[in-house]
Amino acid sequence: MLEPENFETAVKHKVWVQAMEEEIKMIEKNNTWELTDRPKDKEVIGVKWIYKTKLNADGSIQKHKARLVAKGYSQLPGIDYTETFAPVARLDTIRALIAIAANKKWKIYQMDVKSAFLNGYIDEEIYVEQPQGFIAKGSEEKVLRLKKALYGLKQAPRAWYSRIDKYFMDREFRRSLSEPTLYIKSQGNDTLIVSLYVDDLIYTGNNEKMIQDFKEDMMKTFEMSDLGLMHFFLGIEINQEKEGIFICQRKYTRLYSRSSKWKAAK
Repeated sequence: MLEPENFETAVKHKVWVQAMEEEIKMIEKNNTWELTDRPKDKEVIGVKWIYKTKLNADGSIQKHKARLVAKGYSQLPGIDYTETFAPVARLDTIRALIAIAANKKWKIYQMDVKSAFLNGYIDEEIYVEQPQGFIAKGSEEKVLRLKKALYGLKQAPRAWYSRIDKYFMDREFRRSLSEPTLYIKSQGNDTLIVSLYVDDLIYTGNNEKMIQDFKEDMMKTFEMSDLGLMHFFLGIEINQEKEGIFICQRKYTRLYSRSSKWKAAK
């Protein structure tokens, strides 16, 4: 099924309606906003729906995802936001972590945080319109005041990074000086290494109990998807075998091949 370009198309298909309902449920469960009167002295930011089909490594459909996004391009610097920068793990760091795990024969696991940006706290007073399809009956003129960040806001990535970074610091992880998305925790001879790529986490170490305790604590703190052993990450296929860890970028090879053929055809 093609990804719809707008709400009017999406609402005609059950899978996308369910995806939107799941997104709203997650937002409300996270206590992201509250319904309030439209302010007279503040701009109200619009919102829109974005639709994406997530695929597995073999190309099959993993899930249909609807994301409610704020129209952050209308935000004013110094008024609606201040800091926006958030670090992202480099691919070289991910490869280095895989190499370390392979050398030490450690298993690598993967989790992702559901609707990660919704966990970031914001200091600014921000209002958004009610989303299409979910306007409160009898309160059509009201708006939503944000308590936490929403995707699309200029400060959303920074707010999420600040929240997750505090989580690691509170639990005695050490942040890498050269890679601010790499966290290491040591207990005697035991080590746990975690790499963060926005809302995806990969982690490895030499103590299975330490790994399990970390996973359980993350799942108590955030809404998580436990993906088990790392198999597919940032377009890289990972096979963890007794002989070692094998990586393959078949997806990029196919895309490059198609691109080359298309250019040749021109």
